[in-house]
Amino acid sequence: MEHILIEKQAHIAVITINRPTKLNALNKETIQELHEAFSALNKEQAVKAIIITGSGEKAFVAGADISEFANFSVQEGQELAAQGQALLFDFVQNLSTPVIAAVNGFALGGGLELAMACHFRVASVNAKMGLPEVTLGVIPGYGGTQRLTQLVGKGRAMELIMTAGMVDAETAKNYGLVNHVVAQEELLEFAKGIAAKIANNSSVAIAKAIQAINANFEDGTNGYAVEIENFGACFGTEDFKEGTTAFLEKRKAIFPGK
Repeated sequence: MEHILIEKQAHIAVITINRPTKLNALNKETIQELHEAFSALNKEQAVKAIIITGSGEKAFVAGADISEFANFSVQEGQELAAQGQALLFDFVQNLSTPVIAAVNGFALGGGLELAMACHFRVASVNAKMGLPEVTLGVIPGYGGTQRLTQLVGKGRAMELIMTAGMVDAETAKNYGLVNHVVAQEELLEFAKGIAAKIANNSSVAIAKAIQAINANFEDGTNGYAVEIENFGACFGTEDFKEGTTAFLEKRKAIFPGK
């Protein structure tokens, strides 16, 4: 792949967006490559957690590649948003393999939208986050208006989007936008540490948990009902048998891959 790098270690995969001269901005090719990478890794039995980050020390993803859509019509703009959400942002949110965003610098526009689509986020101390789309006469189109509101609340989302302001890593943590803030040189290893803890647990149960948690934010879906259904479904899995047997035998459970 031209714009991304993939590294695998034990049960963890790291995807690095590798466009440092463009501050890792998302263009159509990069979005397509990310879709293919996430799709392939999700199918790999051995991969139990995925980390996504940006190359270099300046940016996670500094935004979308504006030159690609500067002359779009209304219909082309709607298609761009719909295709991008389906191909990458919604796809990542609903991936059954946990995805951690390691935000290593600027996460702006589409970059913050990608980080918010991940299951949770950790950031380096130098990270800056924001949705500056209104400075271009447009709004976030890759789920930003929805996910930012879900994560930080309506008032803060309104202010951040309308002012096109940026927040630093500590403010983002206080807002609930990121879970942890660490030194940049420690960021990837810190994220890998969390991923390793995830990898010790049942991938089958984690996938069911992701589905149930996401159901809470789906229009017309009863999240409690999804939880009940998924809870029951776990009882029919080999992971449940192994987990409960290991507990009763006072040993550590050994779960297979996905």
